[in-house]
This record gives sequence, structure tokens and C-alpha cells, in this order.
Amino acid sequence: MKHLGLNGDNMNFDFYRGKTVLITGHTGFKGSWLTRILINLGANVVGYSLEPDEDHQLFEMAQIKDKIHHVIGDILDYDLLYKIFKKYKPEIVFHLAAQPIVIESYNNPRNTYNINVMGTVNVLDCIKNTSCVKTFVNITTDKVYKNPENGNAFLESDVLNGYDPYSNSKSCSELVTECYYNSFLKEKNITVVTMRAGNVIGGGDFAKNRIIPDCVRAALNNEPIIIRNPNAVRPFQHVLEPLFAYLLVGSKTFNDIQHYNVGPQRRNHVTIEKLVNIFCKSWPNTKYIIKCDSNAVHEARLLYLNCNKIHKELGWKPIWNINTTVKKVCDFYRANNIPEIMDEQINEYKKGFEELFK
Repeated sequence: MKHLGLNGDNMNFDFYRGKTVLITGHTGFKGSWLTRILINLGANVVGYSLEPDEDHQLFEMAQIKDKIHHVIGDILDYDLLYKIFKKYKPEIVFHLAAQPIVIESYNNPRNTYNINVMGTVNVLDCIKNTSCVKTFVNITTDKVYKNPENGNAFLESDVLNGYDPYSNSKSCSELVTECYYNSFLKEKNITVVTMRAGNVIGGGDFAKNRIIPDCVRAALNNEPIIIRNPNAVRPFQHVLEPLFAYLLVGSKTFNDIQHYNVGPQRRNHVTIEKLVNIFCKSWPNTKYIIKCDSNAVHEARLLYLNCNKIHKELGWKPIWNINTTVKKVCDFYRANNIPEIMDEQINEYKKGFEELFK
């Protein structure tokens, strides 16, 4: 599908200067990074999220609260969310608010569906009922696809039907987005894009039951890293890879709803054991043990993404390979000044990203 760039076919970061951008889930891991990037780009950022908890320490560490319109609110509170849309009149919306953990979705499926499906409905209904939004970017996941685990890389045209409650709720979020686009937003000429990112890793992730935070906690405590699923293959990528892809699509207009995979090159799809091996080389004196649990909940063994579409249509491709990615993660957790290391990594990545469009 043809795309129509607001700034031509190249990425122009000046596009965001002075724009009012709403980020739902801005106190989360990805949301904190995206917020700091947009602040640096001169955007007028409105953040809407729950209070950060112990899994979301990055928001406070990043020192961004006083540089944005910081709103504490539940994505399920439609009345408050609608008031925020009416008050700040965002032009661009990045929807990141979610319950993102697979294991938690097994423990509390109803809450997962409420947040991931009805939360999306609420955001879309606010867009439908206001006239300010020009672009909506829904952040979903690589796990939205029906996965026969045959080793084939998923295309954007493949069937959506995630297996577990988290993955399935994100599939539902995509279907809701398409319905709202066709029923209400298309006639208003609103750009709508869903982004299906691979497994994101990076500094500042403190979530439980995620492999990199588990590695860091073990390393800091002088304990062995425990690997539950060593042979599972995942499209691991640094958090900045998808975030800059979100910024890229956010600066474009399209003549139909778009869906894009965002992930590493095939050679950088690695097993969890290989990822941990790379981590141990970057963080000396760390070791790991494999402790498989026969009673563990189902998680996909193989997950590959085909990202040719976003490369061919928009010019995006990954900048950092898996070794560089893990090194950047370790550099972050060993840094003394978090805002400084964030800006250092953002600026380094941004330079590499800009090279793609020269």
C-alpha cells in the first residue's frame, strides 16, 4: 500500500517538534524510553498511565516527570481519558498501555483482556469522539499470530490468533483497531497503524519473569541465572529499535490501515540460552543453570518475524545486532547516571538511524 510521507520519504525528526503527542503507558519500560526520546525531539508530551510500581522504576530514574504533562489514570477509566483528550488535544497517539506479561495473563486472564482489549476500545472511542488526532499507532506484539511453530517467519498478512491470554488479547486489540478504522476513523482521514514488535530488551526493564531483568538481578546478587526455556527462539531486539520505528510511522500518513512487523534480522533471532551466554560474556563472573519446569504454562518454542514490509515501504531496518544490544543493556545497568546513559544511547542510535535515510 502506498504511503504518503508528511516530510517526504525520509525520516525528519523535526516533525515532532512542537507536536502534542499522547503516550498511554508512559510510565512503563518502553513508555519511559519513548517519552525521553520525544522530549529530546521537542515534542509536547502528554503521558497517561498508572502510577509506576517496582517493575517500572525507569520512569523515576529517567527524570522525565517534570518535563511532560504527567497524568495518572487507568486506561479503563473512559471518562478521565476522554477529559485528557479534550484538554490537551493530542495530534498523535502512541498506545502502549497494556498488561504485557504472558505468565501474568495465565494468572489473571480477565484483567489482561480488560486492559488490552477494552483499554484499546477506550482510546479509539476517544479518538472517534474528538477532532484533534491525526495519527494513531497501536503497539501490539509479535505474539498476535497463530503460531504452528514450523520455523516460518510471520508476515503481516498471516492469521491473528495468539495462544495464551496475553497474546490473544493483543490479537483482539488488533481486530478492534481495524473495526474502528473501517467504521469510524477512515472517513475522518486518520492514519492508523498497528506495530508488532519482537521481544524487546534494554536498560531499565525490571519486570519479573523476563529474561534480561532476571539476568541482571542474578548478576547483582552473585547468583546463577536460571533459564527455564533454553531452546526457545525469540526475535530479541534493543528497545530503541521498535521505538524509532514507531516514530517513523508516526511521521507518515497512509491511505489505509497499516500493520508492520518490527524485529531483528533472521541471524539475530537467538535461543534464550544463547542470549544468556552473550550476557555472561558482557557481565563477567556470571553463570547460568538450566532448570526446566515440566508444569510450566505454554509458551511458544519458535518465533520468527519477517520485517521486509517496513524495510521496503519505509526504509526501516535494525541498527544493532544481538551482541551490541546486550552490551548496551549491560552498560545501562552499570551506569551511575541514568538520564545520561539514556541520552547517550538514544543519540548513538539516532545517528545510525539517520544514516539509513541519507
